[in-house]
Order: sequence, then structure tokens, then C-alpha cells
Amino acid sequence: MVSLLRGNIVDLPTNLSLNYFWCGGFMISSFLIIQVVSGIILSLLYVANSFLSFGCVLDMTMEGLFIWFVRYFHIWGVTFIFLLFLVHMGRALYYSSYSKLGVWNVGFILYLLMMVEAFLGYILPWHQMSYWAATVLTSVLNSIPYFGPSIYKFVVGGFSVTNVTLVRVFSAHICLAFIILGFSVIHLFYLHKGGSNNPLFISGGYSDVVFFHSYFTAKDGYVLVSLLLFCCFFLLYFPDFVLDVESYIEADPLVTPVSIKPEWYFLAFYAMLRSVESKVGGLVLVILFLLVLWLPTINSSSCYSVTRQFLFWCIVSLFLLLSYLGACHPEFPFVFISKFSSLIIVFFVLLYKGLWAVSFYSSTINRGVLGV
Repeated sequence: MVSLLRGNIVDLPTNLSLNYFWCGGFMISSFLIIQVVSGIILSLLYVANSFLSFGCVLDMTMEGLFIWFVRYFHIWGVTFIFLLFLVHMGRALYYSSYSKLGVWNVGFILYLLMMVEAFLGYILPWHQMSYWAATVLTSVLNSIPYFGPSIYKFVVGGFSVTNVTLVRVFSAHICLAFIILGFSVIHLFYLHKGGSNNPLFISGGYSDVVFFHSYFTAKDGYVLVSLLLFCCFFLLYFPDFVLDVESYIEADPLVTPVSIKPEWYFLAFYAMLRSVESKVGGLVLVILFLLVLWLPTINSSSCYSVTRQFLFWCIVSLFLLLSYLGACHPEFPFVFISKFSSLIIVFFVLLYKGLWAVSFYSSTINRGVLGV
């Protein structure tokens, strides 16, 4: 066990050129562990009941300073995890890390699982926005032809979102957290097996190496402490900044909020979903975007290509624009711009992944020639 830890943490050969963008994986893992620990504490106090959950969550903030801190750290931890996820995946796209098939595939599955986990956790407080967000997004399942109604009833446990749904969501939220931890270990295994990418595009990533400790442990530790200080600052001075006003209103199936919107990290997908008049069409558009984003290819060009940089920053700008449009009221011209931006971002990601692609066979031959 000691030799395993030393081989993967202390004596791991790591490319000297890695910058602070390569700290993302360690930051996500650290915040994920914090989320699991804080989630276990909160689960001991939470009551999965549609009549008691809202009051139970509010009582946590008045129970004492420790429980208040744990709950709000759990809330802000999700925000920081998704910020780190976006930076981590943006770096992977920019430096073509998706060419490393095992690492990219498991990492993308982790991103999807984290989105499901965050959505399940958003439902648990049972306030107005969480209830109606669950109602709107689960209704998309009901619109799937043939199998939709059966899948919908299986997920919500009936004909609508009720107390049965809340119990199922609570169980799934707890179980999925440990599945995510397991996939994180698999992701780390593939990373250490094939080596990390690097900003200099050195083949294999194992030339000009140093040991991971203490050069990179110091760098990761510095970034982690800085992020924790930032998190505590926002937590103490702006605790409700990431919460909607509807978060302090108990769920009422008879009163629909004026504007239903999910958390900020779902806004881009929400803009795509509602940009198409048909629910099935919106779902297909979101799935198409995720498939194109996942598509692993092997590139023959580095990030220093001007065309690749132009496409990359266009994709980033469109994603930010969609996130803004997802928070806007669903009316003209916001819906029209969302539809146009959604189609363009899918096309740009497809170009980004495909224009410089080479066959896996050719890449294998080149690596063999280079002795990698």
C-alpha cells in the first residue's frame, strides 16, 4: 500500500512544463472529498419528506454555527467544483487532451455524473425553484416517444413529482456520490498509465521530468489553500449569492414561479433545451452537443494554431452567451438567439474536433517511430 502511494503521489515522474492549469484534477478531487464529508453530516440531519424537508433544511441554518457552515460549504462547494470542471475541460480541449482516450472517456462520464448528482442535490431542499426545476426537467423524459412515460414513472415514482420522488432522489444522491469517487480513481489510473498531456506537446509527457513531490505537491497545495480561502470569503460575506430568491419559499404545486431556471452551471444546457419548440427536439440538441463534445479524436495540430485558437475562443464565448440566455425570460429575441447559438456551437465543436484529426493507426505508427 505504501509503495502504491509513493508510486502515484511521491515518486511519480511528471513533466516539468506543467503549469497551474494542470492543478484542476487535484482541486476537483479535494473539493469532492469535502462535498462527501459535508454531505454525510447533512444526511444525518435531513428528513426526506415533502412536508418536513423544507423546514428541516431551514432548521439546519439555525441549529448552530457548525451546521450552518457545513451546509453553506456544501452549497458553495458545488459552485467551485463546476468552475474547476469548466476550467479543467477547457484546458483539455485547448491542449487536445481528448486524444488520450481512456482519461478523456472516464473524465467525461465523471462530468455527466456530477451534473446528475448536482441536480439531485438541488431538489432535496424542496423549495419552489427546486420543485419546479424537477417538474420541468423530468417532464422532458415524458415527451420521449414510446418509452418516455414508462421512464418518467420509474424516475418520479408516479404521475408527478411527489414525496415518493423526493425519497428516491435522496437515496440516489447518496449512492451516486460514492460511484463518482470510484470513477475518480479509475480516471487517475488511466492518467498515470498513459501519462499527462503538457503545454509543450512533448510526446508521451515523460521527458524533462521531475518527481511529483515536492515540486507539484507544493504547487497543488498553494492553489488548494487559495481556493479554500476564496470559498470561505464568499461563504461568510455572500452566503446566499448562489441561491435563488425562491430558495426561501416552500414548494407549492399550485403556484408556478414567474421564471423557472436551474443553477448557473445548467443554464447553457437549459437555453439549448428550450430553444426548440418541441421538448424532444431540445433534448436531441442537448444530447447532440454532448456527443460532439465527448467525441475523442487524435489531432495533428497543436494549440498554437491560430485557426484552432479562434475556434476554441468562439466556443467559449458561445457557451458563456448560452449561459446568459438560459437565465433570460423565454421570449423573443432570447429564444431565437439561443437556437442560433446552439446550432453554431455544435458546428464549431465538430470543426474543432474534426479538422485536424488523424487516424488512430497513423498516430500509433508515429509513436512507434518516435520511440514513445
